[in-house]
Amino acid sequence: MSNTANIGTSAPGRADQGLEPLRVKWGWIVALGVVFLIAGLIALGSVVMATVVSVAVVGAMMLLSGIAEIINAFGMKSWGKFFLWALLGALYVVAGIVTFQNPLLAATVLTLMLGVALIVSGFLRIFLATQMAEGAPWVWVALSGVITLLVGGMILARWPVSSLFVLGIFLGIDLVFAGIGWIGMGLALKHRT
Repeated sequence: MSNTANIGTSAPGRADQGLEPLRVKWGWIVALGVVFLIAGLIALGSVVMATVVSVAVVGAMMLLSGIAEIINAFGMKSWGKFFLWALLGALYVVAGIVTFQNPLLAATVLTLMLGVALIVSGFLRIFLATQMAEGAPWVWVALSGVITLLVGGMILARWPVSSLFVLGIFLGIDLVFAGIGWIGMGLALKHRT
């Protein structure tokens, strides 16, 4: 019997065998992608509201992290480590509460940090490109560094005004691309059934 007769059927040990449970749910995966895509478009339509939502998510994560740190502190065996973990947790909780009480201040700080991080990342990528061997794809690394540097510069050039919309734009773009990714994955799974 020819080996070509088994092409397209799931044989034991095949890499795509783990995708079988997902193939049955391809419709749900596409639906999830559509929800992400719609949420992203709504976020891009109201970037100020999306900024507030993204700040609220960061605040919630800080609160949860702080509570977890404080709980973890009680498992420490020495008083020094206990106080260090408890202090760290308390700082996270306070930062989370401040984020909820003053989302505009939180958005301003987060946007400043984002702009600085992008500029530093851009410079590091450009430096990395200059250190790459000839024949390596240094041009692409340098180009990504220049783009990252420009985006960071644009954010800081308009800061603090950019704090009202930058985080919302990033959230919206992320949701749109996540939605497109889920839709593409679901449709690809449908065609493999």
